[in-house]
Amino acid sequence: MSPLVVYIVDDEDAVRDGLARLLRSAGMDPRPFATAEGFLAAVSDTERGCVLLDITMPLMTGPQVQQCLNDRKIALPVITVSARNDALTRAWTRDLGARMFLRKPVDDQALLDAINWVCHGA
Repeated sequence: MSPLVVYIVDDEDAVRDGLARLLRSAGMDPRPFATAEGFLAAVSDTERGCVLLDITMPLMTGPQVQQCLNDRKIALPVITVSARNDALTRAWTRDLGARMFLRKPVDDQALLDAINWVCHGA
């Protein structure tokens, strides 16, 4: 079976690099993107996996990306990741369909558990 594809959409190089290393070490297939636009041009609904989506990015916010995924009927589960941890942000992302919200900095094991939960329900 092919490894889980995990799209990482975050404008911070260090965050993308660190998450990609962690996911690779866990046997997953990380696909990092520095921009929402690059991610939206490349994403496919045919793959088994999920999206790690930063909330605050230049040009296009995480919730705007989620809306684009919804409009294109791409059903990959979304885990939002943000330094912002207010009720409005959590509600905004949940209303658009994010399966989980994690606050930066994200604990490695909590992230791996979240990915397994949204992808496998366990």
